Amino acid sequence: MTSPAQTASSPADTGMADIGHWIGGRSAAPAGRKMDVFNPATGRVVRRVVMADTETVSQAVAAASAAFPAWADTPPLRRARVLNGFLALLNEHRDALARRITEEHGKVFSDAQGEVMRGIEVVEFACGVPQLLKGGFTDQVSTGIDNWTIRQPLGVVAGITPFNFPCMVPCWMFPLALATGNTFILKPSERDPSASLFMAELLSRAGLPDGVFNVVQGDKEAVEALLAHPEVKAVSFVGSTPIARHLYQRGAELGKRVQALGGAKNHLVVMPDADVDQAVDGLIGAAYGSAGERCMAISVAVLVGEAADRVVPRLIERTRALKIGNGMDSGVEMGPVVTRAALERIHHYIDAGVREGATLLVDGRGFVAPGHEGGFFLGGTLFDQVRPEMTIYRDEIFGPVLGCVRVADLDAAIQLVNAHPFANGVACYTRDGAVAREFGRRIQVGMVGINVPIPVPMAWHGFGGWKSSLFGDMHAYGEEGVRFYTRQKSIMQRWPQVRGGADFHMPSSK
Repeated sequence: MTSPAQTASSPADTGMADIGHWIGGRSAAPAGRKMDVFNPATGRVVRRVVMADTETVSQAVAAASAAFPAWADTPPLRRARVLNGFLALLNEHRDALARRITEEHGKVFSDAQGEVMRGIEVVEFACGVPQLLKGGFTDQVSTGIDNWTIRQPLGVVAGITPFNFPCMVPCWMFPLALATGNTFILKPSERDPSASLFMAELLSRAGLPDGVFNVVQGDKEAVEALLAHPEVKAVSFVGSTPIARHLYQRGAELGKRVQALGGAKNHLVVMPDADVDQAVDGLIGAAYGSAGERCMAISVAVLVGEAADRVVPRLIERTRALKIGNGMDSGVEMGPVVTRAALERIHHYIDAGVREGATLLVDGRGFVAPGHEGGFFLGGTLFDQVRPEMTIYRDEIFGPVLGCVRVADLDAAIQLVNAHPFANGVACYTRDGAVAREFGRRIQVGMVGINVPIPVPMAWHGFGGWKSSLFGDMHAYGEEGVRFYTRQKSIMQRWPQVRGGADFHMPSSK
């Protein structure tokens, strides 16, 4: 399936060449460590990525620091016009970008297209940022004194993003960071790095000044260098909970602003009155879409009362019928997982589930996609009789594994969900408005869906979980994102006509 937008002039058309960095408005590929980038559907190396060292990170920070004063002084409307130009180019080349995502990540092409579209929506929101940067003003807050507040950019900020959404998650960060006057350094995942350079080139074509947006490829060394650099004022991260916790603690120690989104174990509660067909559709799509490699994937079906006996047989049938293969092939519903290491890790979790006593209804181990025998494929896997003490219930598997837990009633379902340390997303399927209202109010999770399996908020609402799924005070994108990338300044001003001597008391309204 070749997209009309995949032309010879498409950005980031690197072929088998090394994938490097983007620093100061141009590509850079210095000598250094390299890591193979695979096509998960074939298991073959398609590119190599150059890994940044501390010196490379310092060069990127220097470029961003040099660009910051002029960019911060650029009127917000002019910054928005640059983002509007980027938006037009992103729409023009969105299928080419989606194709590159499928090639390096493995998700089906339509899913990659959806990812790009969700990124575009955040860019659209960021184009309206001048309205959100308006301050507040109070006339005559005290005698002869006016008071107003403004929001100003932080400086150089960084984003560290995961492999599962190489376009969408960076777009949660850099459009708002740039729109609010910051300069930005992106450290994408080394597993699918091409999307980052694709977007860097589009930003440059749109007229973004050199140094305002930079990309450093790399691993832990690059992350630690960004975190330690004194010129980096804020770090936004999406990934696993252990790393999110570390970045948050280390960033606080260094006096940085940190927004660190961690892991998830998302539940979907099916009430006895739910529309079973709708609930099964929701579970299949949310559990196995993108091979379960989403932070909002549903990995636990909480089946209430008699719903279990009606839902489980249909889940078995639908899981066995999944169309699995190369994400660029027509009709495929689920692609491979991202790496062989991920495949082996998921196998270990399935082994643990069997060993700990869960009932394995559909076993995805050993699946081979015809014509793609070297790919990192796993069939959909379904467990029943999962218990809260089991490893497959406690841990984030990040693969196409769905576990069913049976509970007696709504109270038991809510208690089960609320007891889990992860609290990213949750859903409830029901036809009862009172149940839906009670569920939404009592559940201790950051994002809630009622008959919506993957309740990812739109660009103006913001994204974020609770408990061990988010470290920091502000969610991603939306108005929360504007607040994260700016700081408030309060200004009080008086123009006295007559000097009256020193004033030793606090200004007040008296």
